[in-house]
Amino acid sequence: MWQQKSYHDERGTGALYLVPTPIGNLEDMTFRAVRILKEADMIAAEDTRQTKKLCSHFEISAPLTSYHDHNKMQRGQKLIEALKEGKQIALVTDAGMPGISDPGYELVVQCVEEKIPVIPLPGANAALPALVASGLNTELFTFYGFLPRGKKEKKAELERLKLFPSTLLFYEAPHRLKETLQAMNGIFENRRIAVVRELTKKYEEIIRGTLNEVTDYINQGDAEIRGEFCLVVEGSGNADFETEPAEQWWEPLSVTEHVDHYVNQGEKPKEAIKLAAVDRNVPKRSVYQEYHGL
Repeated sequence: MWQQKSYHDERGTGALYLVPTPIGNLEDMTFRAVRILKEADMIAAEDTRQTKKLCSHFEISAPLTSYHDHNKMQRGQKLIEALKEGKQIALVTDAGMPGISDPGYELVVQCVEEKIPVIPLPGANAALPALVASGLNTELFTFYGFLPRGKKEKKAELERLKLFPSTLLFYEAPHRLKETLQAMNGIFENRRIAVVRELTKKYEEIIRGTLNEVTDYINQGDAEIRGEFCLVVEGSGNADFETEPAEQWWEPLSVTEHVDHYVNQGEKPKEAIKLAAVDRNVPKRSVYQEYHGL
């Protein structure tokens, strides 16, 4: 057990600040977020080129270092060492909240293991604004993020989510939108959905309707399929929903066999590890370590 005292820590370490950045409109940057970035000894950024633009706009001069999916294990350890020396480090991604479908989770875990304070700031995020503007139930919701890319795996995951009574929140890329809507339409039947794109930006748009209506509209080619999408789907509303999932196809497989299954289907090892972690509902880090024998 460790009771973190965010602002009264006497261990002598620094602190990791999780700083959300605007998802489109720079006016959504908070005063506190700007101050933390200005006071930080270092800013760890998903893409330093993107963060330089943000820093330039707000006259932030703290040094930048990269922290992304391709270097997070090695760079994470260096950041931990700096934090142990008393450095204050702010973690940002290209847009939104670090750790939510963006790098950050693994570094937070490392900090917790080392008893280094992790201090989150509230701020910009796409999922919650999409939810509250959707017109769908906001009392009970489940954030999923990006569905698996493979058609078979995506269908299996949607089948698993079919009985969830909660409103479902997904992120999706524009080039996979039609395929995902088609899959949802076949499994969720004719539920209500809100397709939200380009939140806070000039071309912000919300398409509300049934899955049949929205899927037909998107397939007709009248809609502009550009930008970042958030899909808000009505839940099953099934009061008898069982929390115990049915046996999954991958359960007889070892972690290595599970990852190799996706590799054999054409996925790169990194994506295969991510998909296996989603299936098993475990951190990607643990799947990565077991797969590589670390």
